[in-house]
Amino acid sequence: MIPLEYYLILSAFLFVTGVTGVITRRNAIVVFMSIELMLNAANLTFVAYSSFFGDVVGQLFVFFVMAVAAAEVAIGLAIIIALFRNKETINIDEINILKW
Repeated sequence: MIPLEYYLILSAFLFVTGVTGVITRRNAIVVFMSIELMLNAANLTFVAYSSFFGDVVGQLFVFFVMAVAAAEVAIGLAIIIALFRNKETINIDEINILKW
């Protein structure tokens, strides 16, 4: 059996990678992929603790996080497509349509 610490270290690495992607990248698609990476890191933590404690509550949380992630992707990609049609770019720095 793999120790719980290995899962938590992997989850922390994935989360830090996602945060780094959100902070450093300016492409909207890459930012959304980084957010999905952070959500999957949280899911890995939930499943690891669920398995460690022998409870299914963590897996239920994962189900809801995956539902929120699917909704976020659908809405986010629709917004990106709409912005691309108006501005012809997906660079976050160049999109200022939501400012006054």
